Order: sequence, then C-alpha cells, then structure tokens
Amino acid sequence: MSTPVLKAPIFSTLGCRLNAYETEAMKELAAAAGLSGAVVINTCAVTAEAVRKAKQEIRKLARENPGAAVIVTGCAAQTEPETFAAMAEVTRVIGNTEKMQAETWQTLRAPDLIGVTEKVMVDDIMSVKETAGHLIDGFGRHRAYVQVQNGCDHRCTFCIIPYGRGNSRSVPAGVVIDQIKRLVDKGFQEVVLTGVDLTSWGADLPATPRLGDLVMRILRLIPDLARLRISSIDSIEADDNLMQAIATEPRLMPHLHLSLQAGDDMILKRMKRRHLRDDAIAFCEQARKLRPDMVFGADIIAGFPTETEEMFENSLKLVSDCDLTFLHVFPYSARKGTPAARMPPVRGPEIKSRAARLRAMGDLALQRHLVAQIGQTHHILLESPRMGRTEQFTEVLFTTDQPEGQIITAPVTGVLATQLLA
Repeated sequence: MSTPVLKAPIFSTLGCRLNAYETEAMKELAAAAGLSGAVVINTCAVTAEAVRKAKQEIRKLARENPGAAVIVTGCAAQTEPETFAAMAEVTRVIGNTEKMQAETWQTLRAPDLIGVTEKVMVDDIMSVKETAGHLIDGFGRHRAYVQVQNGCDHRCTFCIIPYGRGNSRSVPAGVVIDQIKRLVDKGFQEVVLTGVDLTSWGADLPATPRLGDLVMRILRLIPDLARLRISSIDSIEADDNLMQAIATEPRLMPHLHLSLQAGDDMILKRMKRRHLRDDAIAFCEQARKLRPDMVFGADIIAGFPTETEEMFENSLKLVSDCDLTFLHVFPYSARKGTPAARMPPVRGPEIKSRAARLRAMGDLALQRHLVAQIGQTHHILLESPRMGRTEQFTEVLFTTDQPEGQIITAPVTGVLATQLLA
C-alpha cells in the first residue's frame, strides 16, 4: 500500500511577525499554484537556538507527514542553505526572495518534486532592490499586519538578519494606503505596520519620506481606520512627524516596541548600535510626555561578548530608567560570520543567569503595569469572545461572551497572571 500524501500543504512559521505575514502570502501563492502534498517551514535565523528549533521542527513534521515534500524557507534557509539541504528530510530549500515569487510555487508543484537533485533555490539577497510585489489582504481575524519595509542597511555586530533579508527596501506609500483601505473595507479594525528596520522606511523612495510621514498620511487618508499600530522601531531614528503623531493622533496606539539591545554605552558601541543609554532614556521620557499612557516593550540581549557584571547591571537598570513594560530577552547566541562571534565570550552559565534576572525584572515591570490598570477604562479590541487587547496591547479576559471583532469600552476589574480582567 502506498504512503498517503497530504492533499493541502501544511505551513509552519518560526520567528517574527514579518515571517507570519509572509507565510500568509505563501499560502495564497501555493494555493494559486495548486501545490499539494507538501510541508513548508518558514525559518528564523536570529539566534543559533532559532536555527536548532528549525531543524527540530523539520524532523518533527517530516515524521508526522510521511510522503510529503518538505520545503524549507525563511531567514535560516537564506543564510545557511547548505545546512538544510544536507538534511535527509528536506526536499527543497528556497530563499527569502524566491518564496514570494509566484513562479517558485509553480516549480514546487512539479510532480517529481520528491527526489530532485537540485535542492537549493537561493539567490544573492543583497542584489534585491525591491520589496515583494505580492500583498495579502491581512492575516489574523481582527488585526491585520501590513509589510511596509524589508531588509536592513545597518550592520550590528551580533546580527545575521541583513544577510537573510538583504538591504532596506520600502513599499511606496500609495501601495500601503491602497492595501489598508482594502483591509478596512473588509472589516479590520486595527492595522499594524511591520518591517525589519521599520524606521528606515522611505530612505530609498523619491523625496526620502520618513516613517512619521507615512503614519500621518495613513491616518489622514483613511479616516475609517479605527486603530493603527507600529511594530518594533529604532528609537534613535524616530522622526519629527512620528513624534507629532504620538502627540496628536489618538488612533495611533500608545505602545511602542523598541530595539534597545543593551543599557551600557560600551556594549552598545561594541554592538555597533546607533544610540547610547541616555538616548534611549530621553526618547522614552519624550514619548511619554507627549502621550502619558504610552507603554514600551524592548529587546535586550543578555551576556553579549565582553559584558561584565557592571555592564549588565546597566542593562538591568534600563528597565526602570525607561519604564519598560514588555521585555523580550535574548540570551546572547553567537552567529557564525558576525563580528561579535569573534569577541571574547561570556561564559554560558553566566549568560543564562543574566537572562533569567532580566526576565524576572521584566515580570515585575509587567505586574506593575497590570495593577496600575485596575479601575481604568479601556477600549478593547476583541480577538475572541472572551479575550481582547487594550490600546497598550495588554491582554484582557472577560467572564462573558463579547462581540468578537469589535472595539468595546470596559473597566478593568482585576489581574490574573499576565492578563487583565474586565
């Protein structure tokens, strides 16, 4: 008896929101091509652990779906295609540019996909000058994510992502506006702008507009859009119009995720970051002065090479100095080919300990934020009948069913673990 083959492809996404966005686009491309009998894994390369998890996911899905072609794509596939091509479970490895092209999926549909000798379809990402032309009408049931930028021109010493995403490319404002209008017409209440280095948006476009210009234009031209969010930004690149939008536009949500990475000036210089500790603190103070209900998330790396205990303490103190609420902690992980991988490392147990201390500090910061919301009234977007998110992106649980997909006004009555109760 022959082994059963999947009729519809299975997609697995690892890593960031941009990857999740692109997975939805790939689903549409695969469906249009009539692809069947395949598993597609969209990988992340941000840490060595992310690559390990990608391999683990590949083996798991191959075991669970015998006979299916296993297609690997994403940043890890782009940066180290040979690693995945060498895996017995893998049928084809495709790059970050190729995964967004319709013709790629026509090729993957070929009936003799299993047993191909040419496994790798990965071109030079640095030669790509434009963002993918394929736009989707949002993903998520009630919140849509719109990719407005891809790639990064900066070369932080710890980061492999530019080699997975290429140089910075922007989606023209008119294209972004048209897509968001379609999303609003479909009933989406909230749109999130996403990118790899979002605050570099516009640098490659005529007249070099800035992210703040795009935000103001969206809010001006799409009055029916209830809520607009921007995802992770580099605070040192925040422009005047972005700050004006924070101060004057209530439809721009008061939640910013900051790419801070460290709180010690020497470590920031060794990371080749473009800001210093005082810059981060000043930005948070300014943004909160303009918008008192603003909350901040942040990425912070624990145990970067050469980091001493005193240097780490500066990162730990940054949580309170910037009044951070949502912490995303990365234990440092050397990425082959990056300058940081050649620097004197911190011992593994120390990295683990520092990451745990940072997470504990983050947990306390989140609890302070949650407790402060008791008695406050929020406008909550319902993601399910009994769960929604406030303007500050805090989860709220309800004891009775609410109108899913709608924004309702409700007082916060309590806290349960990391969620509010209403």
